[in-house]
Amino acid sequence: MAAAGGAAPEPEPELEPESPRRGPAAAEGEEEEEEEMAEAELAAELAARRSAEARRLVLSPRRLSGRLPAGLSQWFPALEVLDVSGTGLAELGAELLALPRLHTLLAKNNRLGGPGSLPKGLGQAPLGRSLRVLNLSGNRFAEVPPALLGLRGLQSLSLGGNRLHGIPPDIQELRSLEFLYLGGNFITSIPPELANLPSLSYLVLCDNKIQSIPPQLAQLHSLRSLSLHNNLLTYLPREILNLVHLEELSLRGNPLVVRFVRDLTYNPPSLQELAGRTIKTRNVPYAPSDLPENLVRYLSLASNCPNPKCGGVYFDSCVRQIKFVDFCGKYRIPLMHYLCSPECSSPCSSASQSSTSQSESDSEDEASVAARRMQKVLLG
Repeated sequence: MAAAGGAAPEPEPELEPESPRRGPAAAEGEEEEEEEMAEAELAAELAARRSAEARRLVLSPRRLSGRLPAGLSQWFPALEVLDVSGTGLAELGAELLALPRLHTLLAKNNRLGGPGSLPKGLGQAPLGRSLRVLNLSGNRFAEVPPALLGLRGLQSLSLGGNRLHGIPPDIQELRSLEFLYLGGNFITSIPPELANLPSLSYLVLCDNKIQSIPPQLAQLHSLRSLSLHNNLLTYLPREILNLVHLEELSLRGNPLVVRFVRDLTYNPPSLQELAGRTIKTRNVPYAPSDLPENLVRYLSLASNCPNPKCGGVYFDSCVRQIKFVDFCGKYRIPLMHYLCSPECSSPCSSASQSSTSQSESDSEDEASVAARRMQKVLLG
């Protein structure tokens, strides 16, 4: 009982019951439930959009349960282009084989790479003959799936940003391949069999751990672009000069480039060379009878500086310089050229800094002129 005249004691606050903690199994169950709901929503959306004539379908990024929705081939039988990038797919099941007209499949940034990621019988199905473009970049493949090597009509294959450690020799079976992107993996070597792809025009092997290039690559007579930057290359085979159609070569970020830049030196011209330069640049007249025979022969060996704005000459003393020339804003080609002096500006400076050019067309023209004046590609 409370004392007379005293205030009644305040009731103690009731404690709220603790919410039960979710265990790993519960969290996983909720995730699966969300994925199933997303798949059901997608199936309903596709059913509403069904079209017997639709040729292109892009699925909006979402997290599916790992499979293509059932009924896709029934709703879109004429499909030619399918983009399922960023949808969380873990497998491209048999539903894919029922799309006989499909020629472009984009499945970037998913969870593909485990057992069963690709449907069985892919190469033997009609899809194996119709598919021309396949992009599986940003997935979890540790090797090039053998099922892909049966796609004899494939022209473009992208497997960048996966977990590849090598290139199978059977890559040579893809005889129609024109574009091969394997950048951003853990590849350490290139099989000579890669040279047996007669139509290959673009080969991207950047951001790997490649230490050498097989000389057989010189047999890729259709090759126009070779991207090798950010690897472990210390040399290039001299046979690479046989790639007469090569237009773009990217080598930055390799030890061979770093070593050559460090080793470049410049020897000041001798008094004889300075006198010879003066005679040549100022067009001082002389006759063979005016000079000793050895000096006449020496003056005939003058080389013109490749800088069109210079007009100078050199004999034995020149500046060896590597310039990274930017072509098309994507590839940077290290080229060695020779200038008459350190003060002479590079003929490539305007090409490598296209942002300061008056127009993109002017920049491309300057880059083309500079490339023609280059005297050799850096070999290492």
